[in-house]
Amino acid sequence: MRYDLVVFDNDGVLVDSEPLSNTILAGYLTELGHPTSYEDSLRDYMGGAVHRIHDLVLERSGQRLPPEFDEEFHGRVFEAFRRELEPVRGVVEALAVLRAAGVPYCVASSGSHERIRVGHRRTGLDAWFPEEHVFSADDVGRGKPAPDLFLRAAERMGVAPERCAVVEDSPLGVEAARAAGMDVYGFSAMTPAERLAGATELFADMAELPRLVMGST
Repeated sequence: MRYDLVVFDNDGVLVDSEPLSNTILAGYLTELGHPTSYEDSLRDYMGGAVHRIHDLVLERSGQRLPPEFDEEFHGRVFEAFRRELEPVRGVVEALAVLRAAGVPYCVASSGSHERIRVGHRRTGLDAWFPEEHVFSADDVGRGKPAPDLFLRAAERMGVAPERCAVVEDSPLGVEAARAAGMDVYGFSAMTPAERLAGATELFADMAELPRLVMGST
């Protein structure tokens, strides 16, 4: 077996949430007087924890987002998730191959535990990820691109970082995995491949993933 643990990002890798959440984020920031396009949101915030939004807005405008920002943003996102969210195409089949082969896996996401749970319940992925295999930026002091979240996941799963493969679709996630000393496979179905240039290898179809992380043909 090529790796002892596969660590999945969540948004855009397990659940097809990036179009929904970034459309909502761009609209809400624009409402608040910080004009943001969908493309801006993908470029600046995709893969990051919510504190990154606060930090960049303050840095660029000198203004703080309102105290209710997180609650309102998450409320809008969760409502959309419950109506529309779907799993990433092919990910259930990939998980089934890993499980059948006895390859351990978990999720390490910049999103909150609540965001992960809402999305997994809607898509049925909660059947594939028990609570003890779910790790969030809530659990660490610093989210991606810091390595803390991936290192915590590896520690809790009992696997050395160098024996982990991370599956990511954002530049911040690729940077975090590299900083953690892990190989990282960049999922480029939605993210332009050049933005994932630091990845160990790129792939655009989830059907390819088991071969990449298991070393099989």
